[in-house]
Amino acid sequence: MPLASSLPFASRLLRRTFAAGMLLAAAGLAAAQPAGTPIRLLVGFPAGAGSDAIARVLAEKLKDELGTNVVVENRAGAGGQIAAQALKAAPADGHTLFLTHDHSISILPQVTRNPGFDPASDFTPVAGFATFANVLAVSGATPAKTMQEYVNWVKTAKGGKDTIGVPAPGSIPVFLVQLIAKKYGIDVQAAPYRGSAPMTADMLGNQISSGIASVPDFIEYQKQGKVRIVATIGAKRDPLLPGVPTFTELGFQNLTDYPWYGIFAPVGTPQPVVDRFGAALQKVLAMPDVKKKLTDMGLNVAYEPQGQFAGRVRTYTQTWEGIIKASGFQPQ
Repeated sequence: MPLASSLPFASRLLRRTFAAGMLLAAAGLAAAQPAGTPIRLLVGFPAGAGSDAIARVLAEKLKDELGTNVVVENRAGAGGQIAAQALKAAPADGHTLFLTHDHSISILPQVTRNPGFDPASDFTPVAGFATFANVLAVSGATPAKTMQEYVNWVKTAKGGKDTIGVPAPGSIPVFLVQLIAKKYGIDVQAAPYRGSAPMTADMLGNQISSGIASVPDFIEYQKQGKVRIVATIGAKRDPLLPGVPTFTELGFQNLTDYPWYGIFAPVGTPQPVVDRFGAALQKVLAMPDVKKKLTDMGLNVAYEPQGQFAGRVRTYTQTWEGIIKASGFQPQ
């Protein structure tokens, strides 16, 4: 058959193949997410914590974009481990997703002997939506307004010893406490809590003098003058805290990678479902009111599609793997 006469047939075949593929994808998506079926958005921390507040801002808007209810489900405990295990156990049908920050995915598997999940084989990254900074804050009862003033206070008023609250055992704040102790020659120990909310409550009640958590956990209390943030992780100063130096400015090494927030699905979740949720999230993040709310909470809002987000998670995990190993920490 001459080439010229074969082109119309090839064109028709290509169009039919494409149309059939689109129908199959749509059918698969419909089967995975029946109309009106709620989506569970797992959060590994209690109501009132920073992650919970962030999830509720997003869920309210996502339900309109997805045409179904998005229900925030708090599976608090063990620094997000319980929620991660729940995600692993959930069907890969798009009805269950996990909103989390870096700790549950990048850190827990390195500091826990049997976490009950493997992010690389059990989860599918959906999208990233923000970065933030971990910070050291002192309570209003302490006289310190800077890191050096805090160190001097510990040396003079506390006999060189103090406890610093952290949201979970084996978390990045634990290793930051170790780095602070080593750099300044003071005996400070991490006091692990079950989440940032009870830790912050003890700071506000002057039960502990200081704590390390994320900007979203402290920012409102910072604005009210109830805590004072004295140092932040990151390559540059946080826009919400222009007067607060970074740990790097204070002479610490390897503390420039920002922690992140993102969404994960069970492995095997159909790609059309992942893409649909990612597209909805991108639209929601572009809404001025949503962006303002999240920014006011201390987040640097930026949508990251699946591939870019997966790369961020890998790089961040590798950075902290080196720090954790150098600390001599043994998985527990």
